[in-house]
Amino acid sequence: MADKIYKAIGLMSGSSLDGLDLAYCEFRLEGSTLDWQLVQGETIAFSDTWKSRLAHLAQQSAHIYAKTHVYLGYYFGELCNDFIKRHNLQVDFIASHGHTIFHAPELKYSAQIGDGAAIAASTGICTIDNFRIQDIALNGEGAPIAPIADQYLLPGYDFYLNLGGIVNVSCDTKRHFIAFDITGANQVLNLLANEAGKRYDEFGQMAASGKLITALFDEANQLEYLKAFYPKSLSNQWVQTELIPLFSNHDASLSDRMCTMVHHIAFQIQQALQLIIKKEDLRQTNYKMIATGGGAYNQFLVKTIQSYNPNINLDIPEKSIIDFKEAALMALMGVLRMENIPNTIHSVTGATRDTISGAIHAGSPAF
Repeated sequence: MADKIYKAIGLMSGSSLDGLDLAYCEFRLEGSTLDWQLVQGETIAFSDTWKSRLAHLAQQSAHIYAKTHVYLGYYFGELCNDFIKRHNLQVDFIASHGHTIFHAPELKYSAQIGDGAAIAASTGICTIDNFRIQDIALNGEGAPIAPIADQYLLPGYDFYLNLGGIVNVSCDTKRHFIAFDITGANQVLNLLANEAGKRYDEFGQMAASGKLITALFDEANQLEYLKAFYPKSLSNQWVQTELIPLFSNHDASLSDRMCTMVHHIAFQIQQALQLIIKKEDLRQTNYKMIATGGGAYNQFLVKTIQSYNPNINLDIPEKSIIDFKEAALMALMGVLRMENIPNTIHSVTGATRDTISGAIHAGSPAF
């Protein structure tokens, strides 16, 4: 990498529909060394209208889908303009993950809406998007892409856990990075909390007051995806059709169902970590793991994960990293794209090679 500084905004819209995460980061490249700083982060909640549109878009017509893709891009652009103005930022480019509507790598497609061309047009700033599809074209899963952030931004851990709408894990085996989606997480827990009129279960208090339902726990752990070896990745549709009905339709109390879901997540994390340790022939006595994503605030979930994994030291980082790691990841993905350095790892996704992913939409020219 040539010596230079990039000032970038990363955008992430996750499956839990909390809102748009914006992370303004500065990256300093000096030879092969990359230093970075998260300067400003913010989450802008989606309105009820946008939540409904995004939650139900997979069932809409092609016309509605195409229109929403473009309109969401202009909306993201407006949010970026306001963010830049309020914080007086100088921005070299915007890197946007978009909002995932479909993810079916086995059928060679994945769709993240929020048109990068519309973002570039409305902000006048170069915008990079569509980070998954090239990997999928080369027989990869197109996900997870988080190991790039783990490698460059948060070195020093054996395992990296993201407790988002879907929980995923990545691992630095010292030979290569591997990563995969484990199971649904906040998508399910938040939906259950909605039954009590709450957006989410603060600190996991509702789940902590419940008890484990053994039959439901066993049924959830028998889902076919959970038995598959990595590389693998999950779609929102899988969570909504395979996992959520088990917990929404069960006749037990809400607190018991939430408690059981937490145990399901923790158990599946344990299974994933043990699979990696065995398959990759890792021979340490103790391991270090860092957890980010909204689930890191769920104290009952964190405590339960630790109880299932006593040989793993679980670290919860500072709030800015918990909240904005994935948005910062997108900014990093953009830096690597601009530098023509691979930003998607084939040992993670199963693709035939590493790829330099992302479509570039030029901003307003500087004359």
